[in-house]
This record gives sequence, structure tokens and C-alpha cells, in this order.
Amino acid sequence: MNFKIVHNNYNVYDLEKSIAFYQEAFGMKETRRKEAQDGSFIIVYLGNAQAEHLIELTWLRDWDHPYNLGDNEIHLALQTDDYEAAHALHQKMGCICYENPSMGIYFVSDPDGYWIEIVPKRD
Repeated sequence: MNFKIVHNNYNVYDLEKSIAFYQEAFGMKETRRKEAQDGSFIIVYLGNAQAEHLIELTWLRDWDHPYNLGDNEIHLALQTDDYEAAHALHQKMGCICYENPSMGIYFVSDPDGYWIEIVPKRD
């Protein structure tokens, strides 16, 4: 029996704002969308040509306030082939929330407060 990771889900408060963030910050585009017939939820999958793994953004119509992530330290990690350019972009966007220069990594925070670790491609 084999398993393959296919997506991670994040519940989001403002779907369009989140889609725009992932597109600007990581070049991800919507690959598919599922909308409930009653309008109670929208699920959007985002991805890019570099990976089969998708981000699933779930918007719930009846959720009326930002998510409280508490002490949640779960995060997604993305590897980049141009660490300096990625850092410059994220610095310009104002979304860097933590840096660890000694480890050569940093984290960005998406509009809902989810952290994404950015790591350089290492040979």
C-alpha cells in the first residue's frame, strides 16, 4: 500500500484575498473549484507547475470572523531556487513574520495567519 500527499487544507476568512496572496507570493494559480449548491462553502485548489501537491482553501459562508490559530505551529514549507529574490518579494509584500538566518530560512504569514516556511534549494 502506498500513499501520496495531494493537498493541504486551510480554512480562510476572505477567499479572494487569500487567492491573491498565494498567487503573488508563490505564483500559484487556481486549478479547480467546488461550490456547494446551497452556497454554504467554496473550496479552491491552488497549485503550480513545480509540484503536484495542492493548497486547498476552504471558505465557509456562515463563518463571520477571522480564524483563531492559537498556538498552532503547523506550517507548510516551500523550497525556492532563488532565495534572495523570494525574500525580497516577501519583504516588499510585508508578509515575513519570522526569520532564522542561522538556519537559512524564514516564514511568511498569509492573510489568515498561517505560516509558510521558505527554504532555499540546497545541493
